[in-house]
Amino acid sequence: MKKLQILGTGCAKCAKLTQNTEQAAKNLGIAYEIEKVTDMKEIMKYGVMMTPALVVDGKVRSVGKVLTPAEIEAMMKE
Repeated sequence: MKKLQILGTGCAKCAKLTQNTEQAAKNLGIAYEIEKVTDMKEIMKYGVMMTPALVVDGKVRSVGKVLTPAEIEAMMKE
């Protein structure tokens, strides 16, 4: 099961990244868990200074931009 985390304060970009991440996981047909991390102290523990950010299985994969479902799918396949 993939653990997917969206780091952000809940802005529109964060919501869109969450939606795109869920779509990518569904497209790949993988088991996943999505967690939204909104606490700035927790976000900073990842070394992230810009949101939204995407963390896949504990590894920061994207910072400061909204990825498309296709871009996220490519990351999850690596």
